[in-house]
Amino acid sequence: MTVADAYQHCERVVREEARNFAYGIRLMPAPKRRAMSAIYAFARRVDDIGDGPEPAEARLDMLADARRRLDTLQDVVAGRAGIGALGADPVLTALADAAMHHPIPLDAFGELIDGCESDVRGAHYEAFEDLLAYCRQVAGTIGRLSLGVFGTERHAEAGRLADALGVALQLTNILRDVREDRLAGRIYLPAETLDRFGCTLDQDADGRFTDPPEKLHALVRFEVDRARAWYLDGLRLLPLLDRRSAACTAAMSGIYRRLLDRISEHPTIALSSRMSLPTWQKAVVAARALSGVER
Repeated sequence: MTVADAYQHCERVVREEARNFAYGIRLMPAPKRRAMSAIYAFARRVDDIGDGPEPAEARLDMLADARRRLDTLQDVVAGRAGIGALGADPVLTALADAAMHHPIPLDAFGELIDGCESDVRGAHYEAFEDLLAYCRQVAGTIGRLSLGVFGTERHAEAGRLADALGVALQLTNILRDVREDRLAGRIYLPAETLDRFGCTLDQDADGRFTDPPEKLHALVRFEVDRARAWYLDGLRLLPLLDRRSAACTAAMSGIYRRLLDRISEHPTIALSSRMSLPTWQKAVVAARALSGVER
């Protein structure tokens, strides 16, 4: 397993699995693009474990193993262990090399694992503050990890804004996947918000929500506005980044913001199927981001 082979594996994972992430990554110069691919590949591995078909106890064991592998990775990067400790794992090999060339905060992956463990255990979110903590674990972490590759002179401010942008992206994911998550027995929307709009998210035998449509639509648009506020804050990160890093960030966030607009415009469709943008529209957003228009 050479480092070049390891990076090729991670880039293949991005091409095959990252429906939106890839449009931003491809705008980066090659060394940073490879590092971002390694970050995505490990994050995807952890996320796939959390969403896997195995029994809960088995998934928790797999997440514990991922945490042990992360500890070994950190030992390798710190020089406490040799690269051979990673075995022939292409994702860890690539991530180790990336972390040796960029100040990637590897501890953030531990928070991501924490969030996936919450998923497996069926966490319940009573208030938005509870959901916010989860969003920071599973998405704010990715913003902070990415910032290690992007680089910035105003790290503290940029870190907070990257975290906010990650929260915005995760809130969008939650709205996109309300039906799919509910079918899997998960409800991410806070209980206090559901109560506020008189919704239960109960479903009939065909998976259709039984709440009155007008109440569901009001709930969705309230959550859309909440996500937009997080985008407004998080996108203040762009001026703190170099041109290509800003383009990468603008492309990814631009795709999700357009998806959020579609959810707001068509809540009935959003609640009955998994919405996405057509490929051509994602390509347009990426091109606008590279030109500096998508800001």
